[in-house]
Amino acid sequence: MAKFLSREWFSEVERIVAQVSPPIPDAIKDLVINFRIKGGPQGDVEARMAGGRFQQGFGAGAPTTVNVPFEVARKMIVDNDQNAAMQAFMSGQIQVEGDMGKIMMMQAAGPPSPENVKVGELIRGMTE
Repeated sequence: MAKFLSREWFSEVERIVAQVSPPIPDAIKDLVINFRIKGGPQGDVEARMAGGRFQQGFGAGAPTTVNVPFEVARKMIVDNDQNAAMQAFMSGQIQVEGDMGKIMMMQAAGPPSPENVKVGELIRGMTE
């Protein structure tokens, strides 16, 4: 088990993704969005969605940064609770800096593949 957003957690996510090798939809294969996860136990964490993969650290030159509270990020990433994400966005808990259109591109990726569902299950199982 690894604490959500710790270095160990990101390393384990990379291992899981490499093992399962989910397909990357064309709509997001070149997309880079930065995420600032705020208020976690280890402070604010910088991460990015790059080429369909969630990775540690900001991506250089990303046109969009999304600011997300820690608990909302956990619901979105670990629990795959998209309703929590929508509610947080509508209530102003999630703030977007830069090109909002890039966020819409993530929706164009379509539903998750069976491999992405498997990745999500493995991440849930290893997250403390």
